[in-house]
Amino acid sequence: MSKYLLDKFLFTVDRDPELVERYREDPAGTVVWWEETMANRLLGAHTGEASTWLAFTDDERQALVEQDHVTLFGMGAHPFLTLTLFIALFERDHGPLEYQLAYGAAMTHLTLPYPDIST
Repeated sequence: MSKYLLDKFLFTVDRDPELVERYREDPAGTVVWWEETMANRLLGAHTGEASTWLAFTDDERQALVEQDHVTLFGMGAHPFLTLTLFIALFERDHGPLEYQLAYGAAMTHLTLPYPDIST
């Protein structure tokens, strides 16, 4: 499992409006495409620089495809990254603050200690 890779996915998709829409409309295709083309690209590096070993586990991939922020948090994905991306994905389908409240309510069963979100 790579909390780094989960966070990298959430971060990079959230910062590109076209990727947000792609992920909203086709989560499975976006996750596969991103893993194949972006996962090993070094952020901030010159074109062509990449690593070769990063990949999602089956569980990580499934949680991303299902857009399951509770499971992602349980895996150590940073909650601010999931919240900002998921607001971009779903807030438009809800009234003011309705999505944010539902996001929080879905996590009320969690108790301390929370999963480690450090990378």
